[in-house]
Amino acid sequence: MTTPQTTESAYQQFLKEYPAYTQTSIIDDLRKTEYQRLDQQQQCYLDYTGGGLYAESQLDKHFALLRKNVYGNPHSANPTSLAMTELVEEARAYVMRYFNASTEEYIAVFTPNASGALKHVGESYPFATGGRYLLTYDNHNSVNGIREFAKSKGAECTYAPLTVPDLRMDQDKLEELLETADPQYNNLFAFPAQSNFSGVKHSLELIELAHSKGWDVLLDAAAFVPANRLDLSVVKPDFVALSFYKMFGYPTGIGLLLINKRVLDKLQRPWFAGGTVNFASVQGNGFYLAKNEAAFEDGTIDYLGIPAVKIGLQHLEHIGLDVIAERVRCLTGWLLSKLYEMKHSNGRPMIRLYGPTNTDRRGGTITLNFYDPDETFLDYRRIEELANYESISIRTGCFCNPGAGELAEGLTAEDMRTGLEEAADMTLPRFMQLIQHKGSNKSAGAVRISVGIATNFADIEKFIQFVRTLRDKTSLNLGKVTFDIENCRVIRDGS
Repeated sequence: MTTPQTTESAYQQFLKEYPAYTQTSIIDDLRKTEYQRLDQQQQCYLDYTGGGLYAESQLDKHFALLRKNVYGNPHSANPTSLAMTELVEEARAYVMRYFNASTEEYIAVFTPNASGALKHVGESYPFATGGRYLLTYDNHNSVNGIREFAKSKGAECTYAPLTVPDLRMDQDKLEELLETADPQYNNLFAFPAQSNFSGVKHSLELIELAHSKGWDVLLDAAAFVPANRLDLSVVKPDFVALSFYKMFGYPTGIGLLLINKRVLDKLQRPWFAGGTVNFASVQGNGFYLAKNEAAFEDGTIDYLGIPAVKIGLQHLEHIGLDVIAERVRCLTGWLLSKLYEMKHSNGRPMIRLYGPTNTDRRGGTITLNFYDPDETFLDYRRIEELANYESISIRTGCFCNPGAGELAEGLTAEDMRTGLEEAADMTLPRFMQLIQHKGSNKSAGAVRISVGIATNFADIEKFIQFVRTLRDKTSLNLGKVTFDIENCRVIRDGS
């Protein structure tokens, strides 16, 4: 049983091990004001890799702007359109400054999300026979999906492996693969600055290494930028993709693609849309694309939402990314150590952690699975359901990151082929049943906890106490899951 005394004792031990946590007290102050709804509703939010949380002042400032003014679609020269255009371009300029991206080197394209940014790269990059697409095992599916564009144009697609169990890049094998680029053709190397599965931070020095071997570089920064500075005056990838809601929660539906001008002319858009052309004709059956970012912002952008991007970035700057990063490091380190210590009464581990077990070159994302005293896998969906009863928000599944999960969970190529060949409508839950029926004791998914901007020690302690309730539990006394997840939607049992 947990008492206030034991919680205070744990907190004091935490401060002893992570004294730098006291330097992040501004976040405790903001927790009482900007994020007070968490404690008012007794919510323990541990899904920051899924989505950031917005501060109340972000909403206040954005809504005040909308209430006081009249804004129109920016694709015009009338007064309301011009007023809106000014705000959009102001936000664009602020984004460029925030990432220290020179206008001489980069353009900033607003997209619906990070996936929309990545699709731009996939459909416009000049893949061809003789060229290559190289990507790491722990890429998000929106990066994996680019391989379909590459293969359709004849390019060779290759995955760079990770080491197990830490899920870091196999540096020797990666360097071998980077040597395979033929400079006569276009070659693209894609990797995440931080894995959304394991939390591993890959070295940004890989960008220049890949450039020296004849590769263009696509950096998925979505999981990295919420707590880390990406300085594009220091590292210079050719493409950077991210979603702003991952950084500061609001607005959703706006992402970013930063394109280095050195590769801009080689991109070949396969279609045009409203807003992307300077001139188009039906009778003449032709068109001329607009220049720079306008050529990629299809249709009408979310012009009323874009001013909130600047407000969100200013909020992060007010707190300080170094403060957020230190907060995340301290809480992640403590949680990792406590989870690693968890044992059943017979001494067997309750948990298998995937990825690094310390804070060295890793972020605040922790992925794991639970096992019973006989080391039998416990259904991660039931773990999530039990956490729900305690108002703890975690995430389960494969997190749109199948490659890292397959390696971490020991799934083989044969296992995956079995799933693909079973049925065209195969889903993750059905695949998990298939794997379990094989008696392999493997998982086809996991539990993910992630800390972020508003997390405090009480959140971590609440989750630790929840985990302790699972000690000595088996599937029999844990109970059956009453919901399923298909196509990223929760399907609940109607009974």
